Amino acid sequence: ALALQAKGWRVTLVDKREPGEETSGGNAGVLSRSSLLPFNRPGLWRSLPQMLLQPGPGLKVRSSALSNWPWLWRFLWHANRTSFEKTTVALDALIQLSWATHRTWLTQAQSQHLLRENGWLWLYQNPSSFDASEFTREVLQKFSVATEILSPQSLHELEPHLAPHYSHALWIKDAASVTHPEGVVKAYAQQFINAGGIIQKEEIKAIAQHPNGWQWQSSNGNSHATPNLVVAMGPWSEKLLGPFKFQNQSNTRSNTPNKKTSSLQIKMGFERGYHRQFKPVVGVPLVRPIYDISGAYVLSPMQNAAGENIMRLTTGVELAAQDAQPNWQQLEEAENAARRAFPMKEALPSSDWMGSRPSLPDSRPVIGEMPGCPGLWLAFGHQHIGFSTGPGTGVLLAELMSSESTSIDPRAFGV
Repeated sequence: ALALQAKGWRVTLVDKREPGEETSGGNAGVLSRSSLLPFNRPGLWRSLPQMLLQPGPGLKVRSSALSNWPWLWRFLWHANRTSFEKTTVALDALIQLSWATHRTWLTQAQSQHLLRENGWLWLYQNPSSFDASEFTREVLQKFSVATEILSPQSLHELEPHLAPHYSHALWIKDAASVTHPEGVVKAYAQQFINAGGIIQKEEIKAIAQHPNGWQWQSSNGNSHATPNLVVAMGPWSEKLLGPFKFQNQSNTRSNTPNKKTSSLQIKMGFERGYHRQFKPVVGVPLVRPIYDISGAYVLSPMQNAAGENIMRLTTGVELAAQDAQPNWQQLEEAENAARRAFPMKEALPSSDWMGSRPSLPDSRPVIGEMPGCPGLWLAFGHQHIGFSTGPGTGVLLAELMSSESTSIDPRAFGV
């Protein structure tokens, strides 16, 4: 909405909740080029049996996820070097565009005070886990992501209150974080309103083609028409788009390229994640977010809406149906691991949270116009890095909608 508005478009933003109150209210707040690495990477097939037979804290596969076997199969199929290289190049470009845009928007929204530019840390409890990360470090080096390997002494100098049970750490320097992700999104929304944008709090139930474009219907029965409609509803996008057909000749993601028409091939899985928030110990600060590789959690120093310091703990991935009941075991395991690494007080009441992060089989979001449906634009499927890639998605989509040359190559994000 902000990117279109900057190009002179009149924009109405429709959301069933207030801005920033879904996954933006639950993420770790990290903005990092290291996020170019997708989960389905070369070598996943070899480690898959152990992951399924002895699931660790980084990945939980619920039985409800198995019913989505077409997505699972295609997700695993993309764990090959060709797809991986295409995805990493595309995501790195999108992340860098997003980072530059975040800087601009934070300044415009007078929210620079929420930004922290001191990177984040990946922590390894033993040499074997560090050695196992060689491929990851090689990829980061290939993309010239600034990193530094830390010894236990160097780590202690950087974060003196961490427990001394890490043999190695990797300091990702090409990274920043924000102290209040929800506050950042709300500041952007206010900037949008200040520039003349309109926000409608309604739930969209259906969309349909209209003689002059597109029509959407809200849950209260109201209908609205518009020449251009952007579907950016995260995990709810697939259900809304399910009834539509599209021409398939230029489709780069379909498994049926020889058919002239087919049902929508954008099949999503859901990388669900949990968080819990804690009171910090006074005088025992954590200066930047940490990612404990063995514990598979991220611990981020943050602030709440009142400006009070808190600690946010976020978990690894849970593959499950979007609407499956929460299973808090992964969060309990993450808390136990985090308390062994860093001192925290009690959990804040009612702070437990669970959100669904929509993932496409190739781990790349879809950004562009729906083939065969002029005026219907798509922007979703950002897996667990939506906060790091959202602004760039907006810029790229606004350029495509305005028929301008694009800041990055859009072909990897086509339908």
